[in-house]
Amino acid sequence: QVQLVESGGGLVQAGGSLGLSCAASGSISRFYSMGWYRQAPGKQRALVARITNGGGTYYTDSVKGRFTISRDNVKNTVYLQMNSLKPEDTAVYYCKAEASNIWGQGTQVTVSS
Repeated sequence: QVQLVESGGGLVQAGGSLGLSCAASGSISRFYSMGWYRQAPGKQRALVARITNGGGTYYTDSVKGRFTISRDNVKNTVYLQMNSLKPEDTAVYYCKAEASNIWGQGTQVTVSS
């Protein structure tokens, strides 16, 4: 089974940027859609962005214009570039192979005001 490993989280000031990576142990091209989710303390895990094999993307309203999702099926990696970060973006960010139950372990993103 493919395993997903997120990296790139950390502490950043409001207005700053971070780039997350999700590296897969196997091919991601067989997964039509790959997604990034986040879970803030006391809240449910929620979809942030997803990308299809054809490059189609979806973003939740709160991150539109600030976050960019991309995927590299040769490197088997999914990326999330996060700009203009806000304190409300603070959460653990998870990568998921959509339509499967394959999740990464998560990476913490903390945005200070």
